[in-house]
Amino acid sequence: MTDLKTTKRRAATPKPAAQKKPARKSPSVDNPGKVLKRSRYSKAEAYEIFQRFHADNPEPEGELDYVNAYTLLVAVVLSAQATDVGVNRATKTLFQIADTPEKMVALGEDRVREEIRTIGLFKTKAKNVVRLSEQLIRDHRGEVPDDREALEELPGVGRKTANVVLNIYFGHPTIAVDTHLFRLGNRIGIAPGKTPLDVEKAMEKAVPAEYGLHAHHWLILHGRYICKARKPECKRCVIYDLCRSTEKEQIDAIPELAERVAGWITAGKTRLDA
Repeated sequence: MTDLKTTKRRAATPKPAAQKKPARKSPSVDNPGKVLKRSRYSKAEAYEIFQRFHADNPEPEGELDYVNAYTLLVAVVLSAQATDVGVNRATKTLFQIADTPEKMVALGEDRVREEIRTIGLFKTKAKNVVRLSEQLIRDHRGEVPDDREALEELPGVGRKTANVVLNIYFGHPTIAVDTHLFRLGNRIGIAPGKTPLDVEKAMEKAVPAEYGLHAHHWLILHGRYICKARKPECKRCVIYDLCRSTEKEQIDAIPELAERVAGWITAGKTRLDA
């Protein structure tokens, strides 16, 4: 039988404060959140999504400045944890004086470091740029290889970097999964996955073959400027009425752009024809 003192002591013990639920975050490489097991879209629906992207922007381009395969490779290596604008600013002079592996090695790590010191991790990146240049000279006669495995053997080059170079310069229909594309794959549910490689493989299945070359550009640009990390700008979305994201903003009418682009598709046009 419980005595009176014990009863009073229990009654006086304050209840722990209710903990607030953490704010829901958009999926990112570091925080994938809850991941779907499969795409939210049928093949026909995915096809329509990429039809819209194509009609709105038939010839999308990357935003890094380069003059040849080598400078593209260097620019992509430098773009890790940095903005394209920042990389372009840093490489403006660099690429004027060193647009080949031989010239970069002759320039030396100290000078490369000074040229790119405005971007993040510039010391490590300068070392990698000189080392990959030396390896290109030694193993590939100074040429950038048209092969993912060979590219990934270069210092500072991972799968994403290799995919960007293969896609932009060599015309391979590769999917380079950066934070924007990873977020989109999970947020809109077209290519869900817990890792960038999961999303890449899922995206390869989701993207219609005829749109494979430009798919990664459309998705990166869409994630960078429309379906942003903090809050998607649904009123400017070209695929608003097709989107099945749980974060989709409920608005009164389909955005004018989405309706206009859908009309171009019906008429067999693109933005260039409109």
